[in-house]
Amino acid sequence: MASLPAPHLTEEQYLQIERLAETKSEFHDGQMFGMSGGSLNHSLIAGDMIALLRGQKPEECRVFTSDLQIKVAATGLLTYPDCGLFCGEPQFAGDRQDVILNPVLIVEILSPSTEGYDRGKKFESYRSIPSFREYLIVHQDRRHVEHYSRQDDGSWLLREHVGAGASVTINRLGVCIPLADLYASALNIS
Repeated sequence: MASLPAPHLTEEQYLQIERLAETKSEFHDGQMFGMSGGSLNHSLIAGDMIALLRGQKPEECRVFTSDLQIKVAATGLLTYPDCGLFCGEPQFAGDRQDVILNPVLIVEILSPSTEGYDRGKKFESYRSIPSFREYLIVHQDRRHVEHYSRQDDGSWLLREHVGAGASVTINRLGVCIPLADLYASALNIS
């Protein structure tokens, strides 16, 4: 017997459900997609990233955690990155202050189940955000960070940083993230 297609939700219906839910879901194309919980290393690395960004960010910028959603206006995607940063006044989607439209930096810590999505469709969607300039893809099983930076011509430049002696430098934000510090709390890292 064929299963019935899932009903399409409006963004407003999704947000009503999401704000009452005990677990997080993304929203795209009228569908809710449950997000799995992260591993211990995922959580530890996210905590270290947030601390490093808070200690170095420009004064006019704010670091946010995975409790704040991003809305990609061009695609309708609503998602929770692992952390990020916006500068100046936050632009909110709607009356509530739980969904922003103007991140400058987005950080995703790779999980085996989301790696392809984080590199592919999600990044493609993020690139349509006018304020978005920096994307960090952080591996959780080894010291390896992929840094994508939007260039003046709109293209994206990839810089890879590997090993305990490497650092990620984000010139436009005046931030330098030593991988030794980023992975300081993580366990069993090669």
